[in-house]
Amino acid sequence: MSAKKIAIYGAGSIGTITGAYLSQAYGKDHVTLIDAWQENVDTLNEKGAHIIGATDLTVPVHAVTPNDVDGQYDVILLHTKQGFNGTVLPAIKKILSPDGTLISLQNGVPERNILKIFDAKNVIAGSVEFGGTGHGPGVSELTTEFDAFKKSAFQIGEIDGKLTDRIEMIQEILSNVGGTTISDNLMGTKWTKLLINASFSGLSAAANTTYGGILASDVGIKSALHIINEALTAGHADQIRFAPMNGVDFNQLFSLKGADFTQKQIDYLREIMKPWASLKASMLQDLEHHRKTEINEINGLIVETAKEHQLTTPYNDLIVEIVTEAQDTDTLPNFDETMIRFSKLLTNKPILS
Repeated sequence: MSAKKIAIYGAGSIGTITGAYLSQAYGKDHVTLIDAWQENVDTLNEKGAHIIGATDLTVPVHAVTPNDVDGQYDVILLHTKQGFNGTVLPAIKKILSPDGTLISLQNGVPERNILKIFDAKNVIAGSVEFGGTGHGPGVSELTTEFDAFKKSAFQIGEIDGKLTDRIEMIQEILSNVGGTTISDNLMGTKWTKLLINASFSGLSAAANTTYGGILASDVGIKSALHIINEALTAGHADQIRFAPMNGVDFNQLFSLKGADFTQKQIDYLREIMKPWASLKASMLQDLEHHRKTEINEINGLIVETAKEHQLTTPYNDLIVEIVTEAQDTDTLPNFDETMIRFSKLLTNKPILS
């Protein structure tokens, strides 16, 4: 890659990990981490980005607050929450070079709103395939197993799905972080990622637990399957063609085809999610830090899309209800109480053999 100026907008848990590896690859003179938390910026500059968990890595980085950004960037990775897009996107518009590329790496499907501000020629969308948890200023835990992280860290794609020189250049950049796959089905890729965000991130936040806590619970894993099925049904009604993720075809494997999900479906979902068992949802981290969550942009998007097609989504409705309650009352959900509420939605029919 020829010398380019790269910015990571949002140095939270994921942005810090991404910024560390890109700074290691290209040097901190070419990579800038932008974050509104002054203490985080100061610590990153003084001590470097420290990655713990599945690895132990400290990399010198250059960090600034949005008010101190100087100049324009050729490539900007968007890692902030969607809830801040009203102020973040106009700010990025000012610092992205005219022929630069904004890579949307937010949860959910934010591209519709992003394209109201940016021309499609300046936007590449993607999804983050690894997990991270913040541990104070400058420190982020990589919660995905290291081999899985290096095999699959990002999926990216042009808005129109074409294979271009630009998308291959972005793939080359992001491959310094971890495995990066180019998708020719942008919306299908984003919606497939939404299946995981809605089910495991949604339940992690609603039940105050890790992904592993959901995997270990019979009520949790069955509820996750119902959340996935509701999203598949809503997406199909909206003409979404769900893309495989890491070789897994969620549409074929996890659609509800009978009276209930089979034990095979339950076992397989547990197996493919095992590498992410230690992950704590970013929405739960938001609740712990008294911040607004992205619940309306994740499970709420499924609810909204389903309503447009006269479909019901009781499992996603309950996720939105519980997380909104916790957010509004500034409290954390109780695992047992959440499982009781979801158990009332589940049928008493036995799992099919």
